[in-house]
Amino acid sequence: MKVRRSNLVAGARAATGTAVIIDVYRAFTTAAFCVAAGAREIILVERPEEAFTLKSQDGQLFLTGEVGGEPIPGFDAGNSPSAILGFDLSDRRVVQRTSAGTQGVCAAVAATSIVLASFVVAAATARYVASVGEDVTLVAMGEKGALSTHEDEACAAYLETLLGRGEPVRPGFIEPTWLSERGWPDWFPRRDAELALEVDRFSFALPVYRENGLLIARPVFS
Repeated sequence: MKVRRSNLVAGARAATGTAVIIDVYRAFTTAAFCVAAGAREIILVERPEEAFTLKSQDGQLFLTGEVGGEPIPGFDAGNSPSAILGFDLSDRRVVQRTSAGTQGVCAAVAATSIVLASFVVAAATARYVASVGEDVTLVAMGEKGALSTHEDEACAAYLETLLGRGEPVRPGFIEPTWLSERGWPDWFPRRDAELALEVDRFSFALPVYRENGLLIARPVFS
């Protein structure tokens, strides 16, 4: 099994083998918290309109996500793991749209398989990827899929070590690069970053299945 590193939407588009799409702040941390809250699956979409169309067909869907970091009007929650802590999503289906993570999943058309990744599911993700046995592309999605970020690159490095390259080093606290300009806005509380850096909090991976034209992540527990 070969492991290579890539990043951003272009890297997702070029990913082959098993594409591990990494979004720490905050898409795939939020997705993991949705599963921990009881959700049975996460449908990943590129545009908010796709989420609204799906909800028009199934009013029980729970919509979560953001545009430009901020919650989407009409969605049930923003892209916030701390907000998800307040929900019981038992047996619910979730639809997620974000500016980086879900864009990477939708772009990874050349990959044989796709797995969602963040620090909170890192070790379980590595175990799952190793069990698949394909070559791996680790894709750090960064900010809006266009600008590299420390947290996603650090998660890629951590996964790389878990997959057999060196000794894993857990990260310290990583502040988003734009905080010096804005501070912690309401839509991105500091608690989100704290939760996102709880390494290996959950013991499930989130592989993505292509079904009936949809991209659906379901947990695999280890």
